[in-house]
Parts: sequence; structure tokens; C-alpha cells
Amino acid sequence: MKLSWTPYDLQLKHTFTISGFSRKTTPVVITRIAYEGLIGYGEASLPPYLGETQSSVIKFLQKVDLSHFSDPTHLDEILTYVDQIDENNTAAKASIDIALHDLAGKIIGAPWHKIWGLNKYAVPDTTFTIGIDTDEVVREKTREALGSFNILKIKVGGDHDKRMIEAIRSVTDLPLAVDANQGWHDKHEALDMIHWLKEKNVVMVEQPLPKEDIENIAWLTEHSPLPIMADESIQRLCDVEKLKGVFSGINIKLMKCTGMREAWKMRNLAQTLGMKVMIGCMTETSCAISAATQLSSGLDFADLDGALLIENDCFEGAKLEKGKMIAKNEMGIGVKLTESLNFNK
Repeated sequence: MKLSWTPYDLQLKHTFTISGFSRKTTPVVITRIAYEGLIGYGEASLPPYLGETQSSVIKFLQKVDLSHFSDPTHLDEILTYVDQIDENNTAAKASIDIALHDLAGKIIGAPWHKIWGLNKYAVPDTTFTIGIDTDEVVREKTREALGSFNILKIKVGGDHDKRMIEAIRSVTDLPLAVDANQGWHDKHEALDMIHWLKEKNVVMVEQPLPKEDIENIAWLTEHSPLPIMADESIQRLCDVEKLKGVFSGINIKLMKCTGMREAWKMRNLAQTLGMKVMIGCMTETSCAISAATQLSSGLDFADLDGALLIENDCFEGAKLEKGKMIAKNEMGIGVKLTESLNFNK
């Protein structure tokens, strides 16, 4: 197996603002693993708040030696080795995990949703994300989504949460999910806000309070009329069981949990514990989105619009169909590189 990579910068269609910061681009690193004429593709998406950079990802990838593994389908063995190379670096590890799954699926001769025995059409509607912005821009983004999406996701946690919701409600009555990104700080005010949101046809609240505020999050979950989903509070498999009773469920993101292998384990454990499961994303190309889409069947929520928010997607993969991200039937993760990239030799 030969691993190679290239940095790539995603250009967002709109400036993206959440509680805490704004950005217009997202750096990524695209990976490629070649084996006996087959190629698997992967991706590390690197929004600044995660702490990884293109340089740190490439530095990690330079430590990876796949030459002593003879069979790419031995995923547990290979990815255990990759995980032990260094701590953290979860997006870098995910870029190898995704490429390996893509390659292994091509060797096996099936897409991963079929390997896992999933119905690719039995998936939740994906949300379309609207960042914190002026009323005019919020209404414009809402109009763009109409006819393509069945649920919207609104970033809140700023100074004008109710005003943003009202701006959306002036355009549509579609169901909403809200994501506070730890932006609320008082549990009683948060509960009042959630009751108000429920009256506005909001169906789910993501990470309302700071991730370390476990006791107050548990109180809020107990009293909330809406499910409370963990995002910043959940990273990897070891975190899932600790959050039972604290949150209603978890949002799994490949870039945080090292990829598809661990995401599959997190999904199964959370469902066994009776927790709701959401599959989420960063701003990503169709490569990482298609990988996440393979896991989405049978889940409660999906937020897989990352590739739809960028202008320069260099892959073709999972497609939006009637508000749902649907995986292709092609082998592996079901993607095709659509432009020539300069991978390192």
C-alpha cells in the first residue's frame, strides 16, 4: 500500500459564523492509498477550532508506514496501529481510515452500507445549516434551501437567537434543529429558550451549554421538552457511555472520532444504551460526506450538508435526493475524484 496526500482549501459559498468565530474557507488534506491498481480516497477537514492544521496532518501522515501490512481489508489491525502512532490527530487519522475503507470496499466489491447490511434509503433528512447572520442574509439562505431540504439547522448562541428564528419563520415553517455550540451559559435561561423554540417547531437542540458543565447539562436534558444532543462533549468511543443520562444522544463526526471504524462502534454502542444518534460533519468535500453517509441508515438525525456549502468540491459522491443524502451503489465509499490534484510522491 502506498499512502500519499495533498493539501486543499475549501471555499465556502457564504461566510460561516457560529458562536465564537467566522470563516470563509476551510483547509483540508486529501489522502490517497494505492494498492494493486486500486485507489482509496480519504479526507481530513480542519476547521480552526479543532486544533489541527494542514501542516500537523502532513507531519502525522509522514509517520505512517503501511508497507508492512499485506492486506488492506485487515482494517482493525491497520487502524489500531495508526491510532497508536501519536495522540489526538483525529482528523489525520480519519483521512487514513476513510481511504482504507474506500480501498477495502473496492477489494471486497461492495459499498460500505451493503457490507454493514444497511438500507441506504432508510436515512433521516439531512439538515441545511444556516450560520449566525443578519436577518436579511438568514432569510436569503432560508429561501435557497426551500424545495431541497425538509429541515434546517440554525446556529444560535449569539445575542440575537430569537430574532434569527423569527427571520426564518417569516419565510418558512419547516422543522428546525438548533446548535448553540456551547453558546448558552445559564441552565434556566436555556430551558426557557428551549420551551420557546419548541413552540417555533424546533425538534432538537445541540450542545446548549459548555461541554465541561456536565451537571447542568444533565439537569437541562431531564427537564427539556426537546432532545438534547452532544457535540463538543462527545469525541470518541470512550466518551459515549459517560454521556448516558447527560444528553439524549450524540452527534458522531468522523473528524473527531478518527473515522468510519470508530463511528460504527459509537453508533452501535449508543443505540444499545438507548441514546439517539446523529451523524454530522464539518465543512468537507463529497469524499468525507460520502463516507459519513454510509453510516446514516437507521439514525435519528443527520447533518451532512458540508459539501453543499462549498464552491470547489473536487469529488462526486453521495447526492441530495428529496432532502436526504443518499449514498451511491459504487464500491467503497462511492466517490470519484473530479479534478487533477498534485499528490506527493
